[in-house]
Amino acid sequence: MACTAQADTLRLATYNAELSAEGPGLILQRLLRDDDPKLKAVVTVIAALDADVLLITGIDYDLRQVALDALAMRLQKVGAIYPYQLALRPNTGIPTGFDLDANGQLGGPRDAQGYGRFAGQSGMAILSRLPIDLANARDFSGFLWAELPDNLMLPETSDIRAVQRLSSSGHWEVPILLPDGQSLRLLTYYATPPVFDGPEDRNGRRNHDETAFWLQLVEGKLAYPAPARPYVLLGQTNLDPLDGEGRPDAIMALLASTLLQNPEPRGNDGHVDIDHRGDPALDTAIYDAIGGLRVEQILPSRDLDVRASGVMWPTQNDPLSQTLATASRHRPVWIDITLP
Repeated sequence: MACTAQADTLRLATYNAELSAEGPGLILQRLLRDDDPKLKAVVTVIAALDADVLLITGIDYDLRQVALDALAMRLQKVGAIYPYQLALRPNTGIPTGFDLDANGQLGGPRDAQGYGRFAGQSGMAILSRLPIDLANARDFSGFLWAELPDNLMLPETSDIRAVQRLSSSGHWEVPILLPDGQSLRLLTYYATPPVFDGPEDRNGRRNHDETAFWLQLVEGKLAYPAPARPYVLLGQTNLDPLDGEGRPDAIMALLASTLLQNPEPRGNDGHVDIDHRGDPALDTAIYDAIGGLRVEQILPSRDLDVRASGVMWPTQNDPLSQTLATASRHRPVWIDITLP
């Protein structure tokens, strides 16, 4: 379980709270009620996590951030106050105008820029105790897949290549203003799962390239300036480096980068998947018929001092264990860094 950050440290975390519903506005309705066990559990988990800055993945987006405000209000009632919030429009559910899944129909969830039954389904949001420098944020969500050097994109038509974005949800660089006036940049993303497709492996290719984007950006290989240090890359890779399906080359290269450090946050629940190669203590989610996988990452730049890290996954006899299981298949991942 996470431990409370000390006064001279900053706790950063990422968590897929699975706050997504089948239609627009439905998650807001659930947040406004007080009878939903899952949402009560999510609020309890986030409060116990006690992060100073939290990236939430898997949360439905609305233009006025009403759902995010409702979540923040529920957190405030239990003493977890986040005065600064950010949610940018994700690519999920935005029509491309093409039959991307080749099923003979247009306008389906798999024909969108990112899978979504409606625009904004299952996006990202940031909750912060420190000010967010929105004026200097960079949203790379419009970056075209075809423009990524050495991309694995299928040989699509030129019309599709001209509109298909790389991000299935989003790629953001968001500066957080520190007490001394300096900035810490969050590099956030929520990649597509490398499954739910056919032998062409379109999702597997895209998942690989969504991670490859970050390595090329921090190495200065794209048309954009590399992010200024210090920065922390965090979010849902949807790809375990050793287990499950997918193309692991990009995530393995990211974990091995000399520009980043891999603190290897660990949990304590003690689960074991006998057919897996990876260390189960590093797992961040558990799926039916698959088991535990490490599908979230927090990777700080090399100049940051990491004091502690962990996956919020306590032993089964801990009262919080069942609350975590009720809230989501995912577990929060956190690091404590010394304030730069």
